[in-house]
Amino acid sequence: MSPLNRERLSDLFARVVVGSLFTMLSINLLVDFMRTGRVTGLLLLVSESLVVVLTIARRRTQIVDRSASAAIMTALSLVGPALLRANDAAALVPDAITAMLAAVGLFIVVVGKITLGRSFGVAPANRGVVVRGPYTFVRHPIYTGYLITHLMFLVAHPTPWNASVILVSDVALILRALREERILSGDVAYQSYCRRVGWHLVPGVF
Repeated sequence: MSPLNRERLSDLFARVVVGSLFTMLSINLLVDFMRTGRVTGLLLLVSESLVVVLTIARRRTQIVDRSASAAIMTALSLVGPALLRANDAAALVPDAITAMLAAVGLFIVVVGKITLGRSFGVAPANRGVVVRGPYTFVRHPIYTGYLITHLMFLVAHPTPWNASVILVSDVALILRALREERILSGDVAYQSYCRRVGWHLVPGVF
């Protein structure tokens, strides 16, 4: 098989996997909502649905990190949220609070993805430098939104399983963000952007 066909097959496989995992997550969260009326999980579902849509519509690029470590970090950060499970564990705070904060995270994700458009990608790559909107505050606002929605889901469904999944997937997400910066660091436009925006995920913290 030629390298081009192998890459196309790999890309198709990635899209199928993302779609399948999203389907699993959707079933679990919709069943939980119909049974309990809790909306925090639905906000996570909306956030993850954008990953599916933009993964399918993403712009192709030649500058992609194809290393094994990048593939592992990407896989862990993608698979993790789909493995989260709503359950009957007592929430740490009322659903109204987690839903409100998750909505803030979702808003950040939506605005970030609308701003990024087809420059959104899964594997660390250079699909164009975006410097407007929420990207004037942090370099990875979408990931910031993910971290908020994931944390709120854990607060709403605090089990050892969910805690373990979020710990592994979100550490991988942060490492993936830093790997993306390495790929983009050779772009003059990105170098200029980094001189203006120094924070990776949380202004004043990291």
